[in-house]
Amino acid sequence: MRYFEYERSDAKAEYYETLMNLMERWEHEIVEFKEAKGGYNEDKIGQYFSAISNEANLLGCQYGWLVLGVSESGARKPVGTAFKSGDSTLLEKFKYEIARNTTDGITFLEIIELFPKCDGKPCRVLMFKIPAAVVGMPTEWKNRNYARSGESLVPLPQFKVDQIRLQERRDWSKRILEGADICHLDKDAIQFAREKYKEKMDRPHISEEIDAMTDEEFLTKIKLMRDGRVTNAAMILLGNPDYDSLFESAPSLMWRLYGADGELKDYEIFTIPFITVADKIFAKIRNLTYRYMPNQLSLFPRETQQYDMWLLRELLNNCIAHSNYQLGGRIYVNECEDSINITNPGDFLPRTIETVLQTTYNPPFYRNQLLADSMVRFHMIDTATSGIKKVYRIQRQKYFPMPDYDLSDVNMVSVTVYGKTIDEHYTYILYEHPELDLETVYLIDQVQKGNGSKLSKEEIAYLRKYKLVEGRSTNLYLSAEVAQSIDAEAQYIRNRAFDNQYYRDMIVNYLQSYGKASRQDIRNLLWDKLPDVLDDKQKEGRISTLLTSMRRKGIVTRDSESQQNSCWILVEGSTATHRKK
Repeated sequence: MRYFEYERSDAKAEYYETLMNLMERWEHEIVEFKEAKGGYNEDKIGQYFSAISNEANLLGCQYGWLVLGVSESGARKPVGTAFKSGDSTLLEKFKYEIARNTTDGITFLEIIELFPKCDGKPCRVLMFKIPAAVVGMPTEWKNRNYARSGESLVPLPQFKVDQIRLQERRDWSKRILEGADICHLDKDAIQFAREKYKEKMDRPHISEEIDAMTDEEFLTKIKLMRDGRVTNAAMILLGNPDYDSLFESAPSLMWRLYGADGELKDYEIFTIPFITVADKIFAKIRNLTYRYMPNQLSLFPRETQQYDMWLLRELLNNCIAHSNYQLGGRIYVNECEDSINITNPGDFLPRTIETVLQTTYNPPFYRNQLLADSMVRFHMIDTATSGIKKVYRIQRQKYFPMPDYDLSDVNMVSVTVYGKTIDEHYTYILYEHPELDLETVYLIDQVQKGNGSKLSKEEIAYLRKYKLVEGRSTNLYLSAEVAQSIDAEAQYIRNRAFDNQYYRDMIVNYLQSYGKASRQDIRNLLWDKLPDVLDDKQKEGRISTLLTSMRRKGIVTRDSESQQNSCWILVEGSTATHRKK
């Protein structure tokens, strides 16, 4: 069920989908909705922060949500909130106000401002992303611990306090590295970290604050140093390579180049500091221009670089963030003829990549929480699992194969990124059907790689339903033609003209085929056919003009007086209706 509308092209589309999913499941221990039309009590928000943070820890989740601007009773819908509206700095300041009264200065991971449309009107909604309490330490608000009991706020029961305090501390990166102090860190790396932190925070007053700090004050502020001592995370990201022997097993990365015959052609080993290592490695990689035909009607080939550098940087930095450094070992970047393989020691905590691609997935915890948090602050990786999802979306947008994760070795994670197409039918399907979700694209990608027999009966049946695959279950192959798109019948009717009569004919043909169409159906029908030079607002206006013109000419009309809930239908007796008969 859809509770609101939003632009699929919006930069915050992923957050709109998150909000939709939260509203679908509704309130539970780590999700709370409040109308807060005129505002909301800040102290109450602090109490919910403590309660949701503690419950997220106990449930093994990375974070929870407090959402303002959504109805608490009756129909589930956005209603808008005025909390901290106006000056854009108010929400950022509120994060600091919360931190002043919580355990160890913990505050929101993000405050996301959205404007979903309900009944045609944009409603301001605030999504507060609340981190789970750290391992072994309940989150307090003004020296009190809170929890949830159903939909109510209650004091955190003693057994839950004990449950959190007795948790095993898993964060290796937070531990102090014996014998290391600020003299063992690299000055240039620290300066680079300062600049990236200011870039990430993007607030003038924060930049001024950071510039006024000494290196030790800065590193203490972001928790990479404690009481003048250096953490493992600080040494990994900012350490002087002359002192990597302070580690029991010195972390390192190795780039290797393989020829078409599989023979090793070149290699180089890189040591700490890891904050800049990605750029050094990618300077070695050959990123050639690749040309291919995205569909059968193309007259000219599409050109693209074999590899998206943001994608490779995200994957490599994820390896740095999530490696099990206690195992020893090394991170490898293996450059082959048409692919790049990256491996790191340690197991894959989500267990399967299919789990990560699910819209509602939340990671249970990070092996190196402080290291991962610091890398987010330094603009090295994305938050939570959104980075991996973005990696898959980038490959899909290029019509390239999805990355392959090999998790067969319990102590190693391996991911391969492809720099060329494999099966032209896969490329054509993605080109013709951009509405396919990542989970579906992942399944058809498995088929093009010859892994169709490994899919479950339910997954194969799903692909057959939409005519995406053909053949026996033991020998599946991608269909040459897909009859209809999965999400919208509107994509069924296709032509190649681009004048107003063409658009009117498309609408008429659609109504003759399906009887009626909502505004969203017509939008989906025409959107990709409208000229690329038009922005979203201009496209909406073009569609409105077409419908108004057709209504005035007696071709179409609404099936009810409600503009919000009505559908468009053909006018009985119109020329279009006679053509149908």
